[in-house]
Amino acid sequence: MKQLLRRAGAMSSSAKRGVYFALGLLMLALGIVGAFLPVMPTTIFIILAAWCFGRSSPRFEGWLLGHATFGPPLRAWREQGAIPRRAKIMAWTGMALGYGLFWLSKPGPWVAVGVSLVFVAGAVYVGTRPEPKPSQADD
Repeated sequence: MKQLLRRAGAMSSSAKRGVYFALGLLMLALGIVGAFLPVMPTTIFIILAAWCFGRSSPRFEGWLLGHATFGPPLRAWREQGAIPRRAKIMAWTGMALGYGLFWLSKPGPWVAVGVSLVFVAGAVYVGTRPEPKPSQADD
């Protein structure tokens, strides 16, 4: 096990960047799919894509942060830990739809309670994030 950890630690920086870049592309693809499927999240995948690109490709990170659709919420999250009201409503709606679809599978009572607790925790977390304050550039 120690040898495996040493080998992982010895991975070249270019190989690590390659892994982060591939993960960034995967997260971006999942985020784009989530934009079209109501039960799949978008924002978390885009945040993860930006994080991966930040460790692998400044060019792709800059593109994502400057993107007309994805850029403003990403910058708000990075700078303020904020989630726009529209994104909160979409997240809550997606969670409700997701739980509704889950409920149609007729889960056992303990599973239903466990999943509902996870959804409620996620909804509370989203709801307690501040809304973005206008930046100085917006004035």
